[in-house]
Formats: sequence, C-alpha cells, structure tokens
Amino acid sequence: MFGNNNKKKEIINSPTNIPTSSASHSLNSLVHGTRIEGDIQSDNDIRVDGAIKGNLRSSAKVIIGPSGLIEGKIFARNAVIEGRFEGTLNIEEVLHIKEKARVVGEIKAAKLIVQPGAVINGSFDMSSDVSTLNESKALPNGKATPQLVESTTTA
Repeated sequence: MFGNNNKKKEIINSPTNIPTSSASHSLNSLVHGTRIEGDIQSDNDIRVDGAIKGNLRSSAKVIIGPSGLIEGKIFARNAVIEGRFEGTLNIEEVLHIKEKARVVGEIKAAKLIVQPGAVINGSFDMSSDVSTLNESKALPNGKATPQLVESTTTA
C-alpha cells in the first residue's frame, strides 16, 4: 500500500560523479580540525577535511575536502581534490582536481580531470597502465617511472 518492495532502489553517486568502488558505499571521514600523523589504510571511501601527514592507501575513493590537507603519498582507485595536497598521488582510475585545489608533487593517474582555477605544480605520468595499489611498479628510490612532464597550471 505505501510502497512496493519490488522497486529498484536508486543509488545516488557523490557530488563528484565518480562512482564508489565499495559495495557497501561506506565513507570514512576526518573532520575539520583533526590532524593525523601516520599511515592510513581503508577498504572504503575516505573524506579528509582535516589534515594528514603520512601515507593514505584506499582501495576505493579518496576525497580531500575544501579545508583538507594531505602531505605524503596517496594510493587509491579514484580521488577528488578540493583542498590541498603535497606529495605523490597514485590514482588507478580517475583523478578529479577541483577549481580551488592546490596540488604540488608527482601525479600518476590513468585519467585526469582539472577544473579551471586549480593550481598544479608538479610532474605528471598519464600512463594507461597505472597500478597504484601495488607499489612494485615504482623505482627503488620510490619515484614513478620517468615519463614525466613538468607543468604549472593556473586558470
């Protein structure tokens, strides 16, 4: 009478329109004003509005919110950056850099979306074979394979 259990439930993607990788659609959140020093590993999406100094590994999506800051390395399936990042980004599928983002460092991603206004200063590797969740493809010194282009983008 009030509903039909046979109807399909609609799943709404995040505002970034990058689908989550986790079947449960769980989201970890580090709120503004929280700081963590150390390494974090997550099987689910993680949103950072606070600050992390260390490495972050997610088999799903990493979102750095407008007030978020990460200094270190990120290994993830997808990522959205609205805040600040300094270090090395290894993104297996899609990296989306929003208009107010500031990114400094090495970027390795299969696909890159940059909105006008974003500030990027670093090197890019847009290889089609990006295996970010497995660090074995990195060189012994920890740097990505040398197919890099220096670039500074401001729009």
